[in-house]
Amino acid sequence: MGELNLEGVHHVTCITGNAPGNVQYYVGTLGLRMVKKTVNQDDPTVYHLFYADEQGSPGSDITFFEYPGARPGRAGAGMVHLIRWRVGSEDALDFWAERLGAAGSPVTRGEGTLRFADPENLAHELAVVETEDEALIADHPEIPRELALQGFDGVRAYAADPERSRALLEEALAFTRVGDNAWEARGGQRGGTYAYDRTDERGVGGAGTVHHVAWASTMDDHETWRERAATGGATPTPVIDRFWFRSIYFREPSGVLFEIATLGPGFATDEDPEHLGESLVLPPAFENLRAQVEPILTPITNPREAWAKG
Repeated sequence: MGELNLEGVHHVTCITGNAPGNVQYYVGTLGLRMVKKTVNQDDPTVYHLFYADEQGSPGSDITFFEYPGARPGRAGAGMVHLIRWRVGSEDALDFWAERLGAAGSPVTRGEGTLRFADPENLAHELAVVETEDEALIADHPEIPRELALQGFDGVRAYAADPERSRALLEEALAFTRVGDNAWEARGGQRGGTYAYDRTDERGVGGAGTVHHVAWASTMDDHETWRERAATGGATPTPVIDRFWFRSIYFREPSGVLFEIATLGPGFATDEDPEHLGESLVLPPAFENLRAQVEPILTPITNPREAWAKG
């Protein structure tokens, strides 16, 4: 189908039942920057919080819908169950083992890896990865840049029969097989991995689970990816304008919800890059709802506010 490739992972969107705790963990503990504080465009009564590197770059962007008090979920077949981040060295793993342990997150050390879970039991892995991809890093006063998270390496999902997804991944989406039940989407600037672990157990959506994984496309290629997904047997949505990027959604044959999102316009479209995520921002089509939604959103405090004052 020609030389067309996705630019790795664009973002990973998850569910939280506790926005204040979520902000403290992902900004305060993991050292990411909140780059957009907005609402879920499909349910504007709840937050959509975005954390990423200092520029809000695709490839580093983990996002959360907050459903206050949501019951804990459990990953199962058809769901992403592990988010894998890059770090630069074994020294970085040593640093994170100590830092996460001190924050109350038990860690499991492997060969070049470190696994842990956030307070709602969402599983993460840090991995020392040799790559020429740009390191996507956020500034944090307690985390040296050489030890910080460097963006996504990929995700792992559960599936009853991963082989069912192979044709769509390889033929329609141009993923390259890199191991048993493992693939990579690699474009000209960045790559990201997608792998399966087998299970027949059904999952339960809720706090601490992944809602979907998004793969990155250039603006020019976005409609072509929609056509290719449809040709490969998926049922993609029309292109949806999310203001900061454009999106299409479909489930791959193992049941995981995929999004293909564009590399732009970007989070600085409507905010000063120096002040991303500091105030509630609504896309223009939602601005008329501000008086209704702002009073019902959970009050949150961004740790960066204290650092700036200090």
